[in-house]
Amino acid sequence: MSSSIRIERHYGDRDVRCFADRPRSLWAMVEAAAQQVGDTADALICGPRRWSWSALLNAADRCAGGLQTRGVGPGDRVLLLLRNRAEFVIASLALARLGAVAVPLSVRSAPPEVDYVAQHCGATLALVEDALCGHLPAALPRVPLSAWESLAGPAPAPTAVDEEDTAVILYTSGTTGRPKGAMLSHLNIVHSAMHYQLAMSLTAVERSVVAVPLSHVTGLVAQAWTMLRCGGTLVLLDAFHADSFLQLAASERMTHTLMVPAMYQLCLLQQDMAAFDLRQWRIGAFGGAPMAPATIAALAHVLPALSLVNCYGATETASPATVMPLGETLRRPTSVGRAVACGELLIADEQGRAQPPGVSGEVWIRGPMVVRGYWADPQASAEQVSHGWWHSGDLGRIDDDGYLHLLDRIKDVVNRGGYKVFSSEVEAVLLQHPALVEAAVVGYACPVLGERVHAYASWREPVDAAELTAFCNARLADYKVPERWTLGPDPLPRNANGKLMKKTLRATSA
Repeated sequence: MSSSIRIERHYGDRDVRCFADRPRSLWAMVEAAAQQVGDTADALICGPRRWSWSALLNAADRCAGGLQTRGVGPGDRVLLLLRNRAEFVIASLALARLGAVAVPLSVRSAPPEVDYVAQHCGATLALVEDALCGHLPAALPRVPLSAWESLAGPAPAPTAVDEEDTAVILYTSGTTGRPKGAMLSHLNIVHSAMHYQLAMSLTAVERSVVAVPLSHVTGLVAQAWTMLRCGGTLVLLDAFHADSFLQLAASERMTHTLMVPAMYQLCLLQQDMAAFDLRQWRIGAFGGAPMAPATIAALAHVLPALSLVNCYGATETASPATVMPLGETLRRPTSVGRAVACGELLIADEQGRAQPPGVSGEVWIRGPMVVRGYWADPQASAEQVSHGWWHSGDLGRIDDDGYLHLLDRIKDVVNRGGYKVFSSEVEAVLLQHPALVEAAVVGYACPVLGERVHAYASWREPVDAAELTAFCNARLADYKVPERWTLGPDPLPRNANGKLMKKTLRATSA
């Protein structure tokens, strides 16, 4: 692909680096891929069902026609309360075709969460699993999955779309206060798909198994739209279970996926992992949390041809902000990679002043993949995005080679008597212990020191606090060693996207 880059002005006041040669809408991007690939390969696989590229575009045309007959037009918001199934992908394409806005929601969302999003974004229609119809506001029109064929209609005339138009609204997890709806434009998603394609050398031969929810930015952008960009094959897995994932990966000759580290660890815990034919698996991307060095080493032993690729980003950056160059993960296990081709990184102090290499501060990110802001929330937009720089809330530093190292979420730093304890550092040490599968560190209130360190861990075999304390004492400064422990065989709490819920742990620890 062409990687020619130029400075362009977008969203009124942002001068950002952009790919000069790019599709100007998501539909144009998919049409171009379909024309290049033809019908020589599958575009979409969901269970026993398969779609060629022409069949997929025809299905999207018919769905767009049916949506249009129901009054959906440019700018209208449509809820997608669907599992990882073909209808989710077809609906996303159809909405892009119409210039409408997809609003995906996790199928694990509670009715009050669904109601809030539907009201907040002003949804005009919902496409929904039959069993979840009761989660929707009574007045909101809906098409249940059992009535999917009723959406078939004549293909609509081409819709004029500006690349700065919103294509998707993704609501953040809402760990603090009400969730905010990040507005992902065609410009954002096209650049993100191109960033993944360039950084991972993706081509039309890729076969990507989607094991994370399509309702999350990783499943939707990093996999669905990226495969639709490069002409690869999208293979859908309804829900992640290590055995079913490995079976599907082997039978469909998977070359690529993107998961959270815990999923890789669960695969390694399968006693028969080595029995699966995974020789085609070329790219194992991961994000959302650090991967333990022991996991990286174990994967390299079981799958020596696999390139592990750390990716760092967020909903507000339409997925990737940094990607680890191919072949570098083993040499740089503590880094999340370098800025994507059109991206820029800045480490800022509390006054917003840029810091030199090696000095820590808040990670700010700029580029054509950074969202315009949040739907119907100008205050949050102004607070978190300034002149195109998104303030991530993450603490990090950039080394002399331009690699970003994350230290912690600003709110996750434990202040023990004036000493700053980065939870990610302690977690990384804990995950070196062979008995542990997961670990999370939070602070708990102390009347003398302000905060002390509490560690939660899930074991694969029993281990006591005394052994872990000694293990940490040999590897960490004394003030970083956890003083309170919660240990057991149960997995740590995670949200629908696989991220640890530290808010829940803090409440338990208080």
